[in-house]
Amino acid sequence: MTRLPVSLQSLVVQFTALLLTALLFPLLPILFSYQATLWQLALVQGGLAAVLSVLWRQPAWWPPLHVGFLPAVLLALQVNLPAWVYLGAFLLLVLFYWSTFRTRVPLYLSDRKAWQALTSLLPETRTFRFIDLGSGLGGVPLYLEPRFPQGCFYGTEIAPGPWLISRVRAWLKRSRVNFMRRDYETLNLSDFDVVFAFLSPAAMPGLWQQAASQMRSGSLLVSLSFAVNARQPDSVVNLAAGARHTLYAWRM
Repeated sequence: MTRLPVSLQSLVVQFTALLLTALLFPLLPILFSYQATLWQLALVQGGLAAVLSVLWRQPAWWPPLHVGFLPAVLLALQVNLPAWVYLGAFLLLVLFYWSTFRTRVPLYLSDRKAWQALTSLLPETRTFRFIDLGSGLGGVPLYLEPRFPQGCFYGTEIAPGPWLISRVRAWLKRSRVNFMRRDYETLNLSDFDVVFAFLSPAAMPGLWQQAASQMRSGSLLVSLSFAVNARQPDSVVNLAAGARHTLYAWRM
């Protein structure tokens, strides 16, 4: 089956589940003498969509979204909110999930455990340039900068909302971290000594190719949660139980 973008996959999943639910609806009174309510059908549709999502091997956050999508629509229709609320919610989603449909990297923030573990991988004495790819709200470089005064810290984020928040946070802290609103694929990673990423499994093969072709010998690539199949990491730092709490590092 041709691999569609996740956004189109999700449309196919939702409409297929809706069609299956519509076919199931007239059979229930015949087979079980049972007339389902609209809310029950919405939950059935969501369950079917979640199963289809798993079978299509979509990222782990999609099945719960499929389960809740149609019930959320019904709830919104019953609440009868003003039109501007929906417009505001749409604009907010655009600001924070600007190009997730293309990059397949949702806004998902790292925690302080990861930041603390990352300090053990950074140079303690010499100067270095550090960049966080997909820097979100700016937590990683803003945490590291005062602990490594010899470092130059950068973050790059394509979504306008998180990028603006990170810039405001840097201004309030009087930080020298340079937050750029750019797609990391357009950067030359040879400009940096340490590259940190917390992306998604879908983005890692492309990032590895970019890093392998651009990063200088001796520089360090660090990924939170997601490894690559092309090469075993040179070091692994386990933060807690589970793969999500693991730092993978490759010396290029």
